[in-house]
Amino acid sequence: MVPEIEITPCGPITGSIRPPGSKSLTNRALIIAALAEGTSTLTGALESEDTEVMIDSLRRIGVAIEHDAVKHTLTVHGNGGKFGGDHVEMFIANSGTSMRFLTALATLGQGSFRLDGIARMRERPIGDLIEALKQLGADIRTEQDNACPPVLVNAQGLPGGQAKIAGNISSQYLSGLLMAAPYARRDVELEVDGELVSQPYVRMTTHIMRDFGASVEENDCRRFVIPGQQTYQAREYAIEPDASAASYFWGAAAVTGGKVTVAGLSRDALQGDVGFCEALAQMGCQVDYAADSITVTGQPLQGIEIDMGEISDTVQTLAAVALFAAGPTKITGVAHNRHKETDRIGDLACELRKLGATVEELPDGLVITPGTLQPAKIETYNDHRMAMSLALVGLQQPGVVILNPSCTSKTYPHFFEDLAKICGTS
Repeated sequence: MVPEIEITPCGPITGSIRPPGSKSLTNRALIIAALAEGTSTLTGALESEDTEVMIDSLRRIGVAIEHDAVKHTLTVHGNGGKFGGDHVEMFIANSGTSMRFLTALATLGQGSFRLDGIARMRERPIGDLIEALKQLGADIRTEQDNACPPVLVNAQGLPGGQAKIAGNISSQYLSGLLMAAPYARRDVELEVDGELVSQPYVRMTTHIMRDFGASVEENDCRRFVIPGQQTYQAREYAIEPDASAASYFWGAAAVTGGKVTVAGLSRDALQGDVGFCEALAQMGCQVDYAADSITVTGQPLQGIEIDMGEISDTVQTLAAVALFAAGPTKITGVAHNRHKETDRIGDLACELRKLGATVEELPDGLVITPGTLQPAKIETYNDHRMAMSLALVGLQQPGVVILNPSCTSKTYPHFFEDLAKICGTS
């Protein structure tokens, strides 16, 4: 493993790129295809640590999955929701989607399941999801009685019924419940308690559920009714490029005054993170939408005030861009970012200060006031998004070094190679 990488500054970037498949779509499609009747083909699927741990766990419950690395295709032989095992161990590493989705899925089986991860995963909350599953009749608890993994499930199928789920920590709780709900013995009614963060991810979930044949009634992301005893139907499913990953290349255009086209995404993409382009437009960039691509052209940047609750995975990217703006940028609506792979408010503030910015932490965000940029060694906290977003600063400021660059393998193993290619520095 390379312990660090120094980013090579470059002039305005001009080029196009198609990022790897969406992690969010790949892991949702894997869960649903695993539960489906028949064999599904997922094209354009992401190959990364997050998807590898998902595939490994599904195989442990008897789902046969074949991977064609050349064609970026996964063939999933669904088990129709019928699976079991005695003391099945699932190791999730630090994949939040895998932990939340598989926890809900495990309650549908017959047998005992244990879900664990790395040390940071054991600090990430899951208590609200467990309480909701208990309301639906599941026998489930955390091993240490601290509302964090490891999770223990004694499964005899999911009875169903009514449950409330907190909306302020992670939309993945609700997505996990939704995807499992069609296989409950009775209808499932889910009510969101409080404000739901990252709503586009929940709409993505219900969209894929319907694509695989499930019925879902929803009321403005507040209340969901899912008939029980349904079965997903296998199909071929195309995975969009990852919009969160695309944000780094749109951000590169912004900070270098260049022009970058991301292929495979449009304004109508399933992924809400294409909304990051609207944030760049507010800052002064030109954004052009086509049927199958989005192009960002960098222009002089102005600081903005923005609620990023619906596009919280791109906060670090916008923070990097904010260092090149005239005036402060205020980001709000992302209190839940403290519970991600790292504290994406406090730890982000620390690294931005190293680069010369003045940063004020808020309960639900931060205010970034640009200063004179300076060289810095960036600690990544084993967070892929910290590494990829703050690498953008090094495209203009010499001496920016990213520590532990291999952490990008979580969602984008070849990020630094692709960045060098589009910058013409490879």
